[in-house]
Amino acid sequence: MEDVLAVYELPYDIDYPVVCMDESCKQLIGEVHEAIACAPGRPARVDHEYVRNGVAEIFLEVEPLTGKRHVAATEHRTGKDWARWIKGTLDERYPNAVRVRLVMDNLNTHCLASLYETFAPQEARRLAERLEIHYTPKHGSWLNMAEIELSALNGQCLDRRIPDLQTLQSHIAAWEGARNNRQPKIHWHFYTTDARIKLKRLYPNL
Repeated sequence: MEDVLAVYELPYDIDYPVVCMDESCKQLIGEVHEAIACAPGRPARVDHEYVRNGVAEIFLEVEPLTGKRHVAATEHRTGKDWARWIKGTLDERYPNAVRVRLVMDNLNTHCLASLYETFAPQEARRLAERLEIHYTPKHGSWLNMAEIELSALNGQCLDRRIPDLQTLQSHIAAWEGARNNRQPKIHWHFYTTDARIKLKRLYPNL
């Protein structure tokens, strides 16, 4: 826990950006009967019956100090999907960073081994050397600021029936563009000194 909190206290450094990453999922739900559009004095009407079209996986990263984020939806959540996401982070979104300080949970696919399962050894090693990974502790995923962004995404974009992956990707892209234009930053107010007081019960008694 203190490792992640110490990272959050670091000043902004363009060469060593702090990036929080997390995953979520979205049930794809289609309509059985076409909805009736809204009209003056009448709200839209949606039938309660629906059809399930599977589940899509959502990858999200946010740089809290700059208000920059990126979101994408895929069909699967495998180690290779995560590895390709990390390659995009390093080579496309942070190509000039010396090393990315990556905060994420300790999911079984969130490891350097996934890079080696996806890319040639030389490429996997190149990517690994540009990562500085900081895992949130077990039952401590709330320490990951990416969860704040996921909450905003769910409330502002995904709180409706979305029938297929293509529509989901379109909605997410529009949300990402609008949110990045506003560039809302995350103001974190919980640090190591606070943890040692408020979570004192979690520390050993010496």
